[in-house]
Amino acid sequence: MKAKEIREFSREEMHRKIHELKEEYFNLRFQHGIGQLENPQKIKQTRRDIARIKTILQETEPKNRDE
Repeated sequence: MKAKEIREFSREEMHRKIHELKEEYFNLRFQHGIGQLENPQKIKQTRRDIARIKTILQETEPKNRDE
């Protein structure tokens, strides 16, 4: 998933996508643990997608300036 695609999502869609990816990540780790995972690279990609969405969410949050 590219950052450009993520930026087109609404905040609610981003939060929903993070939830879906976390569930997928859990399942991938479980499959890897019992030896049924065909593509271990999928774990790395899922983890990066979660981080990418979280980063973009943080960029779009309003800054609290208490100066």
